[in-house]
Amino acid sequence: EERAGRKLGGLRVLNSYWINQDSTYKYYEVVLVDQAHTVIRNDPRINWICNAVHKHRELRGLTSAGKKYRGLRGRGHLYHKARPSKRATWKRNNTLSFRG
Repeated sequence: EERAGRKLGGLRVLNSYWINQDSTYKYYEVVLVDQAHTVIRNDPRINWICNAVHKHRELRGLTSAGKKYRGLRGRGHLYHKARPSKRATWKRNNTLSFRG
């Protein structure tokens, strides 16, 4: 996703999915959207991606694969300690703070 997003900067990365793999490589298909296209802009189901806040979602880990990598797929009250990120939770739980 990141490589495709950097290579085609004028398009927005919607998502990606696994296609195939061999002994060396895994192959994924990346879904890219042209936010300047009138059909995309007029479709209420997808025109949210035209907003500027959705630029380079793939670089910020906001796609499905990015959230999976960041460990944010779980749900429920037992999983709330994983937020805002696994790294921030680990740092909060493993840092001593002395009051003095």
